[in-house]
Amino acid sequence: MNARHAWLAGLMLTCLQMLAIAPASAAEPVLPPPAASAAPVPWDSLSPAQHELLARFADRWEQLPPLRQQNLARGASRWLSMDESARGNAQQRFQNWQGLPERQRALIRRRWQRYQALAPEQKAAVRENFRRFAQLPPERRAELRREWLNAKPAERARMLQQQRQQQRRALRAQQ
Repeated sequence: MNARHAWLAGLMLTCLQMLAIAPASAAEPVLPPPAASAAPVPWDSLSPAQHELLARFADRWEQLPPLRQQNLARGASRWLSMDESARGNAQQRFQNWQGLPERQRALIRRRWQRYQALAPEQKAAVRENFRRFAQLPPERRAELRREWLNAKPAERARMLQQQRQQQRRALRAQQ
């Protein structure tokens, strides 16, 4: 297996992992990320603008699980911090998400969870690989995808292993 295949494997792994990763918003969410044991969010603690966005949940807010309350409140805060262009992009991404079959959404969720479990330096490597892949011309990206899809499982495993080894060497060289 040559270095090109190892690079291809890393790129494809990155693409597969990044399918579920949305670009980070420039605005910080008002609420902190959910904790392991989520505390309820009192309806009265939400702003009037959040009340307006979440009005359909008002009558059952107290019955919602605390984590769901936090996610809804955080989502409303993010929505309110977006400009019109960002809102349009978010709506389009959400419509695309809703249009996916449940099996594909479950796969994306699992990949996102795997990504979230990575060490910070591994996440940085994934982001860098994705950035490099995204900068390639569309024809080259399509060619790399075809090569990955046509590779046999054993060949893919070898490609991924070589990519991991290259990433470890690159990390050591940076230190």
